[in-house]
Amino acid sequence: MSSGDNSGVAKEIEKLYAAVPQLHNIFYIKSKIGEGTFSSVYFAIGRLRSGEDAKFALKHLIPTSHPTRIAAELQCLSVAGGEDNVMGVKYCFRNKDHVVIVMPYLEHECFADILHSLSFEETKEYMFNLLKALRHIHSFGIVHRDVKPSNFLFNRSLKKFALVDFGLAQGTSDTKIDLLKVLQPKKQGSCSQNHPYTKSLNRVHQNIRLLRGTDGLVGSSTQRSVFGERNFNVHSAVTIDNTTLKAAKPSKTIDVTTRKLATRKTVSTKSTSSAVPKKAASTCQTSLTCDCYAKDQVCNICLARTRQVAPRAGTPGFRAPEVLTKCPHQTTAIDMWSAGIIFLSLLSGRYHFFNAADDMNALAQIMTIRGSKETIQASKCFGKSVLCSKELPSKDLRTLCEGLRSAIVLPNGNQHDIQKQRAALQMRIMENQDGWFLPESPDITPDSPAVVRSSCVSTPDNMEQSNHNGWDRVPNEAYHLLDRLLDMNPATRITAEEALIHPLFKNMR
Repeated sequence: MSSGDNSGVAKEIEKLYAAVPQLHNIFYIKSKIGEGTFSSVYFAIGRLRSGEDAKFALKHLIPTSHPTRIAAELQCLSVAGGEDNVMGVKYCFRNKDHVVIVMPYLEHECFADILHSLSFEETKEYMFNLLKALRHIHSFGIVHRDVKPSNFLFNRSLKKFALVDFGLAQGTSDTKIDLLKVLQPKKQGSCSQNHPYTKSLNRVHQNIRLLRGTDGLVGSSTQRSVFGERNFNVHSAVTIDNTTLKAAKPSKTIDVTTRKLATRKTVSTKSTSSAVPKKAASTCQTSLTCDCYAKDQVCNICLARTRQVAPRAGTPGFRAPEVLTKCPHQTTAIDMWSAGIIFLSLLSGRYHFFNAADDMNALAQIMTIRGSKETIQASKCFGKSVLCSKELPSKDLRTLCEGLRSAIVLPNGNQHDIQKQRAALQMRIMENQDGWFLPESPDITPDSPAVVRSSCVSTPDNMEQSNHNGWDRVPNEAYHLLDRLLDMNPATRITAEEALIHPLFKNMR
């Protein structure tokens, strides 16, 4: 870290002390160890009442965070945390609109730094412990929504793990976390409407449940509502062209008969809406049928419908197909898909595996591996119609992962060039030279001079190291589990409880 960076972090720490003065007497904040959209995380040494020092992670939530969101995260940590590889909470401090959550500190390695040195046995152990954490939170009806390597801490030497960051968590219909129970949208108020932030947070703390730790300090939590989204479109369609998936737009050459029919029905709906309440008009409109379903165009009737809203919180590259296609009903299966993407990275030695600019490109990239027919069929199961102008066969997961893991990019340039070479090589292996899977960066092409020409280059040293780590003996069970985790249909995707009794983990139960 440069001196400029150190200076900036020092100023942030000073501001944090000023914002939450209580921290001064208890913690010596040493460094900043993480930063996200909604929070910053610091490493600190705390003096316990016993007189001993202990290491802690201090998570400072941005002041604009909704009080119910803060309370929900606290309750997830306090109720479900502290066991089965799920991070717990030790204390919580608040001063006005600043909230700091104090958690045990787990020293951990960066996933990208250790990816290529992990043995297969370590990979298996990593996945087993991740699935244990998911089984635990899913038993409470918690959908994490942001499962990724940086949110699953791994101490390689101590073999300790911790699932962290419940800031995006949602509840299932039968959740045991009171503050995650699904409420009607009308019961969800904006933090800027009718009640100021501080007033809401004070009300939250009046209903707080205190958890007394062994050293006498407290942690807390409060209520949060989660929207239950309604799908106003009877049928939703997504189309794909030769290079990417994109939302269906009105065709410039719509059949005249269809246009007249659509226009006539739309006008009729508008004339009706003037005489009835808006809610009734909306219901009437959604009952109209049209001729654009499963076609690469959208008629006026569908254009007039309310835009569909569905949860899509999460990290690009780890979102499940049902999230990418705006399926309103999402379950714990979305966490299992994310776990599958992590397993795919571990088996292939490639991270980040998927890197798309938007949801439709992300779905297109998934289809290059799972297949277009499989995607279309699975989408029907959760009420979506996906169109693809080109048939894409599903890939054999073992062949794909072994090809990517054994591929070597010769370090004949700077770091940026090496990254370009790796991206282009991965593209070539995934597309099988058919030119359909295109890179996000326009300067990376299969014909780029920086690209290693063979799709799989090996050296004796590399092969020996790989064999030593057990990568020459990966059982079929590993790829069977990967296939089940990356099931395109959330209804049949393997659960965490089922995954833990998979034959791959037969000696780890």
